[in-house]
Amino acid sequence: METALNGDSVEPITVHDFSEKILEQLVHFHVMKLSGGFFLWIGSEPVLSSLALAVSSKHDSMPLSALVLGDPSDTTPSSLAQRLTKKTKKQVFVSYNLPVTNSNLALLVENRIKKEMELHPDKF
Repeated sequence: METALNGDSVEPITVHDFSEKILEQLVHFHVMKLSGGFFLWIGSEPVLSSLALAVSSKHDSMPLSALVLGDPSDTTPSSLAQRLTKKTKKQVFVSYNLPVTNSNLALLVENRIKKEMELHPDKF
């Protein structure tokens, strides 16, 4: 544990990578655990075409989310960030960089993330 300038303890950023073949496509996952949250990049090629953020709200049971980068008609990054925030109670950034060609792909990707969270909760 490190100490910030104001005396508060700061967790170091940790990185966790894993991959899985889903529907005949190799999908890579990159997790950066941050203090109070995490950044999750999902893709098959090294691009950053979307970025969404979700945070818990004390006024609503559903976390608030915003798309920071990407196609506003694609709700996958924002809704995934919301569900992960609801599950973890943490601030979550999601960059989802897979084509929206198969609706099952997003569900299978989310299930793989949840499996990894169960196997390695300390990485998220």
